[in-house]
Amino acid sequence: MITHIGAAVMYVADQEASRAFYVDKLGFSVVRDEEMWPGARWLEIAPPEGQTSIVLSAAEAFGKKPGGAYLTFACDDIEATVEQLRAAGAEVTDPVEEPWGTYIKVLDPDGNEVQVHRK
Repeated sequence: MITHIGAAVMYVADQEASRAFYVDKLGFSVVRDEEMWPGARWLEIAPPEGQTSIVLSAAEAFGKKPGGAYLTFACDDIEATVEQLRAAGAEVTDPVEEPWGTYIKVLDPDGNEVQVHRK
């Protein structure tokens, strides 16, 4: 029986720039970093205690274009998350409060808009 999403694939222009953004700025960990074949690398990351990971796949190696992904992450404390991300050098919006919840947005190196909401 399926229990959860194992990994989502995001096509990126530069795997190192994307790794630096998600690991150094958002605090994710590298789950796996291995060569698939010459010119193709499996670079899998995940948030701390995350059940689902993201594969940062080189768009060029698969004939794809970077960007186009929309990811939403959850946090316990939105204000502390804003401070942490800004301290790491990420461009973060101020929190937006909606009837359904509070969220912030961050742009990754490929222009993907990442949303973080208070759970």
